[in-house]
Amino acid sequence: IKAVMDEAKIKTHHVVFSIPDFSSFFTSFELPPMTGEELPTAVRYEAHRYVPLPLAEVTLDWQVIEGKVSDPKKEKLKVLLVAVPNEVINQYRKIAEISGLELLALEAEVFGLARSLIGERKEIILLVDIGAQSTTCSIIEKRVLKMSYSFDMSGNELTEVIAKGLGIDYKEAEALKEKYGILSSLETPASEVREILLPLVDVILKEIEKVSQNFYLTEGKDIQKIIMAGASSFLPGLKEYFQSHFKKETEIGNPFSNIFCPPILEQTLKEMGSAYAIAVGMALRGLE
Repeated sequence: IKAVMDEAKIKTHHVVFSIPDFSSFFTSFELPPMTGEELPTAVRYEAHRYVPLPLAEVTLDWQVIEGKVSDPKKEKLKVLLVAVPNEVINQYRKIAEISGLELLALEAEVFGLARSLIGERKEIILLVDIGAQSTTCSIIEKRVLKMSYSFDMSGNELTEVIAKGLGIDYKEAEALKEKYGILSSLETPASEVREILLPLVDVILKEIEKVSQNFYLTEGKDIQKIIMAGASSFLPGLKEYFQSHFKKETEIGNPFSNIFCPPILEQTLKEMGSAYAIAVGMALRGLE
């Protein structure tokens, strides 16, 4: 971090850190009508039923995603709960301290993604973030996170499978993955890379289907659009494969679309933007 800040000549020492989704626990539940004073106690009581760790070992955050506190209509409340192990939070605080940075906030990655890629859109959007260590599927409706689910399928794993299948080193496998992806071709090595990757990509599709079906069963609504993020979203042929399978409009997220930059950088930022979606979302939080 120190080396990057020196090289980039970053002057600010205020930071917002993102917590990987695989280190966070998300759930949602209903509560009866209540006042704002009653809500924290009710959330902690209900959290016992959902959080798989002792509450003394985690930090809780929550927001009301349906209904209004102290609503005269006395509607039920739906609460989104996020739990993060205290050990993880302490590690990030230590990183900030050693790096000489002032930590303003910690936030789960998904909120940064939503902030940078969705903005003011009101459709029901499925965010698919294929990261280096895991993939996270999140459903956002009217800018509110409705559900989020992470699973162990990652960009690194795609590269490792190519390396093992073709008997080559990791660096060469990464280059082949980025060049050919899952494009249809009869020529080698493109055909071999596609054959190796497709079973893993299909696992991602099945997990997305589960999340979508669960949302439909609980909310009675369908996904309207898919936005892909993470470095692996640029895998050649992947966006088209998603769109063909789900029959939904699919795009690769560009967090720089609403950020002014010199025209000479526009194409470069568009090509690399999705890999920086979380970082941009964290920076935008710091500017709110």
